[in-house]
Amino acid sequence: MAEHKHGEMDITDHEKTFAGFMRWSRNVAIVSILILIFLAIFNS
Repeated sequence: MAEHKHGEMDITDHEKTFAGFMRWSRNVAIVSILILIFLAIFNS
């Protein structure tokens, strides 16, 4: 534990995973909003 130096860990995989999660979340939100608009327009 004494050999640990703050800020030296490679986090590129973590950043890619988080970016993918955010992209997926945004797409799901957009699709959900579009479905709600479609339902509101056609009174389903």
